[in-house]
Amino acid sequence: MKKLGARSTTNDVLQGKDLTGRTVVITGSNCGIGFEAAQALAGAGARVIFACRNIEKGQDALSRCQVLHPQSSLSFYPLDLASAESIKQFSEKVKDEPIDTLICNAGLMATTYQETQEGLEMTVGVCHFGHFLLTQLLMPQLLRAKEQSGNDPRIVMVSSESHRMPAKLNFNKFPLNKSNRFSPLTAYGQAKLCNALFANELQRRYGDQGLTACSLHPGALITTRFGRDSGFLSLFFKLVSPLTKNPNQGAATTVYCASHDKSDELAGKYFSHCKPVRSTKEANNPETARKLWEVSEGWGKGLNDATESLLCTA
Repeated sequence: MKKLGARSTTNDVLQGKDLTGRTVVITGSNCGIGFEAAQALAGAGARVIFACRNIEKGQDALSRCQVLHPQSSLSFYPLDLASAESIKQFSEKVKDEPIDTLICNAGLMATTYQETQEGLEMTVGVCHFGHFLLTQLLMPQLLRAKEQSGNDPRIVMVSSESHRMPAKLNFNKFPLNKSNRFSPLTAYGQAKLCNALFANELQRRYGDQGLTACSLHPGALITTRFGRDSGFLSLFFKLVSPLTKNPNQGAATTVYCASHDKSDELAGKYFSHCKPVRSTKEANNPETARKLWEVSEGWGKGLNDATESLLCTA
């Protein structure tokens, strides 16, 4: 196997690997690095559950993956991470699946102030809180994975080098609201910092129960649909695209973290270019991670009784 690095592909990462028996949920898997990770893992034998907001695009992604890997085992269920009710419905639909790997890949960078159905700033609401609630609801299944399938449970958070800005998570302005001066980059930086903090806190809370959690940076300025509502950002990404990773290369680190054999080499670490790298001091601050967890649980208390009941038992 050749040495992995910045230009490695998912095929490079999965060379010689057989993931038969694994069941993987991937959010935002209808396009970009999410789709590339999904099809690569399916091609290596994993059962893949596509979790996407848009039903038509999610079903199309599943069909495209089936064409690439005719023998693969695939399912699609709609999931809107901006809606607690949708997250609850998704968790109920997959409750009988022996899920052992959750890849929190979906994300966005809202260029104007928007809110989720629960009234949270959209970027943090989707990238962090939606994944926080989803993870809590799926946690019982993940922790049963070892006895059901023999596979150690794993959670992979797709973060970003944008987690370095802001340097500190200011809970007085988190998430941003209408009274704050909204900045798309600040909101995105908050969300990606939360992804890294969440992975680390998951490792601290559930590591002794066999769970492995890690976070990663997929690569700088990968071709994505970020800034889809901004002509300037869309043009900028198009101009710099020849200098960046393609989606399959961008998915390589996600696939590496999802498939690497040695869990102890992943636990609580942050990855880039298929290798561990140093994240920020704040991302590794256990007090910030603990407070973020408590704040996130507090948001959950405002949900409807059914969702709240599920959250409290997760």
